[in-house]
Amino acid sequence: MSTATKNQQAGPAGALAARRPFGDRLFQILALAAGLLVLAILVLIAVSTSDQASNWFSTEGLSGIFSRAWDPAHNKFGALGYVYGTAISSLIAIIIAVPLSLGIALLLTEVVPRRWGRPLVYLIDLLAVVPSVVWGLWGILVLVPWIQKIYASIGSGVKGIWVLGPLFGPPTQGASFFTAGIILAIMITPIITSLSREVIATVPAIDREGAYALGATRWEMIKGAVWPHSKAGIVGSILLGLGRAMGETIAAALVIGSSVQITSHLFAPGDSMPAVIANQFGEASGTFRSGLIGLGVLLFVLTIIINIVARYVVTRSTRRSRGA
Repeated sequence: MSTATKNQQAGPAGALAARRPFGDRLFQILALAAGLLVLAILVLIAVSTSDQASNWFSTEGLSGIFSRAWDPAHNKFGALGYVYGTAISSLIAIIIAVPLSLGIALLLTEVVPRRWGRPLVYLIDLLAVVPSVVWGLWGILVLVPWIQKIYASIGSGVKGIWVLGPLFGPPTQGASFFTAGIILAIMITPIITSLSREVIATVPAIDREGAYALGATRWEMIKGAVWPHSKAGIVGSILLGLGRAMGETIAAALVIGSSVQITSHLFAPGDSMPAVIANQFGEASGTFRSGLIGLGVLLFVLTIIINIVARYVVTRSTRRSRGA
């Protein structure tokens, strides 16, 4: 094809692009500026917090991340105990919240008629906007005194039993890793449920009807038609809920126990990175303050990693479902 012919074919498209309305071009510029602004804010947050945490990084080095010792009186600021507490409480929250959230999402989209499910949808959306301090106060005032007796009964029952003893045996306390996981699970369940419900609702009706036409039961239809289409979005919603659980501050600080330790006992008190920052930042100075900011930097990095993994999983699953 000659160059003149190419120019003739590309000419109308180029002319059309050049004649785009001013409003479209203005919107494109504003959207680009908004995206760049968010990226710039993230970079500034990372740079400023890393600079203020540089004293801790230079004093403790990378070994500080893997050190258990956190003793401000002797200028020891090991982060491993808080990283462990954040990971354990978030993992408990995900284990509790995921089956519950997916069950509710499938109930609202595949079982309950829409006119009956709409009030439940409104209720779940309202739970998502309850302030975290309210959940924390309910946890410390109501849940902790009530559940402490249950922990004691379970602990005495499994004491000395392999696996169960080290996980649920004594020592037990109401404010603990497991209680924090329960509160975090309650907080992230509405988020995972709402996102999963929206994803499941996008499954084409013809896929469902085709499965039923082939003689599939409702469960077989969900497994063969709904899940392959919704898997990417559901996994993404779970990872976003995990990111929210890891970053929760006030609620976790009130019910986790504020006792930094690395133990297999889930009913024992612990601590997490957001909780210790909220509890101790007001009285910190010097290297102590730098160490707390360093914990914030670690939490920031972990949250970004989780979001990147979520994006990768969603993109890869979407490509596989399309046969790419």
